[in-house]
Amino acid sequence: MYVIERRQMLLEHARQTGRVDVAEMSRQLALAPETIRRDLKDLERQGLLRRVYGGAVAVERLNFESALSVRSTRHQAQKNRIATTAATFLKAAESVYLDEGYLPTLVGQHLPADRPITVVTPSLAAAKALVERPETTVLIVGGRVRAQTLGAVDHWAVAMLETLVLDLAFIGGNGISLEHGVTVPDSAVAAVKTAAMRVSRRSILIADSSKYNVDSFVRFAHLREFERFITDDGLPVEQAVHLHEQGIDVMRV
Repeated sequence: MYVIERRQMLLEHARQTGRVDVAEMSRQLALAPETIRRDLKDLERQGLLRRVYGGAVAVERLNFESALSVRSTRHQAQKNRIATTAATFLKAAESVYLDEGYLPTLVGQHLPADRPITVVTPSLAAAKALVERPETTVLIVGGRVRAQTLGAVDHWAVAMLETLVLDLAFIGGNGISLEHGVTVPDSAVAAVKTAAMRVSRRSILIADSSKYNVDSFVRFAHLREFERFITDDGLPVEQAVHLHEQGIDVMRV
């Protein structure tokens, strides 16, 4: 494969999946990580990619959102650790909001099944995963269902949430940065997340480390608005320390 062909392939991969992971592409192409990094550096110099820790994201990521089926195959070990840890912070909460997305659904599956809990969610996937639990009451938030995530949005969802008082919300995001906060590509999604945080006594941010230092299109919260940010140990220690210094409780698991 010529260099120009390889770089075009990396660019197309970023545009299709939202991200290029150096370690992953190094294995797939049987090339040294340094070679992939040089390719990404050149693509960034051309304004086609933006480098982030461990790889790069497409410039078009501002509007990019992968399908739920794709998310469920990525960073599985990290997401399971995050979900397991997040569920331990349930404490005495009796009503829980689970955001749309694969990781919040995983958190729901790790919630205790032997005590009464009411789960409120806009996610059809989360509702399906939990509805047969005898001690769990599932309340689905209604609205327009998005094909990519199977999550409900728009004013119907926001209006329903505003009638509730919840103990704890587990919230995800497409992009997370200290400068721009927590962001998503769609303003309708942002509105639902904002409403869920507003009616919840506590909010916990859950996201794998690939989301950090990435910005999407619409901000719905600042990092300081969350009780804590639970991510995986792919987040560099120095970045976690910097967040702590800014008053943000970060857990790397």
